[in-house]
Amino acid sequence: MKPQSEGISIIGPGRVGQALGKLLHEAGFPVLFVAARRRAPAQRAARFIGSGRPIGLDAPELTIAPVILLTTSDAALAPVARSLAPLRNDWSGRVVLHTSGSVPAAVLAPLKRRGAAIGSLHPYQTIPNPSTGVRNLVGGYWGIEGDPAARRVAARWVKALRGVPFPIRPEKKILYHASAFMVCPTLVTLMDQSTRFLALSGVPDRIARPMLARFVTETVKNFVELGGQTALTGPASRGDWQIIRRHLAALRRDFPGTVPLYQELLRAMLRLAGKHAPAGLTGTRRRSV
Repeated sequence: MKPQSEGISIIGPGRVGQALGKLLHEAGFPVLFVAARRRAPAQRAARFIGSGRPIGLDAPELTIAPVILLTTSDAALAPVARSLAPLRNDWSGRVVLHTSGSVPAAVLAPLKRRGAAIGSLHPYQTIPNPSTGVRNLVGGYWGIEGDPAARRVAARWVKALRGVPFPIRPEKKILYHASAFMVCPTLVTLMDQSTRFLALSGVPDRIARPMLARFVTETVKNFVELGGQTALTGPASRGDWQIIRRHLAALRRDFPGTVPLYQELLRAMLRLAGKHAPAGLTGTRRRSV
């Protein structure tokens, strides 16, 4: 495929970096270098991406690429930016992007001070491994912020992946990230806990997981179509306090460690439903509001 832009250096290629790198390479954006602290991870990533010469983080040639993509951990962004900056006296004409959902582009300030345009693009998607990322990053949603030149590059990439770009306020980015935390790892945790309830109820695991998958999928559809309050179902939404008391009694007997979690979720449901529970049912002295 004919290249659609000048080359990219990918730094710290973890799950997101490998998946995004492979997709960009296949979309015609040439990946020139793949950089990591150790050569072996860089080689593995380059093989997965299908392009890019493996090099170290201190290799000056990685700055040959007009676009530098940092896909390191959040904690590594600032030190990596500081170590990269001296590799060029003048970073003018270079775009440096990172893929963190919680850290603003300003973390790349050492590069901006030397002339680089800085920005970030974050996929609002779960990526448990690179292969899954290749599948579910296409057509996804991407939060973008930073300098105009960096945003333009990010938007071109997202368009090539048939995705939807949207702006994020840098000063509120941690809340954006918290929104993902509230519905992805928490959902996995809740579903896993539900399978434990189902197992003790006699439901085989081979039934429980696909059953929960369909249940949650339909719940998500309802939320998208109807909004939170209308899509909310269950005893809290209809004020069936007897069922909730029986839930709590069963949990105290068989899963006592989940009682505080159940009560905290119940309080949130009641706020969404606009209902008040009888005193003490939610584990607080005050009635829920």
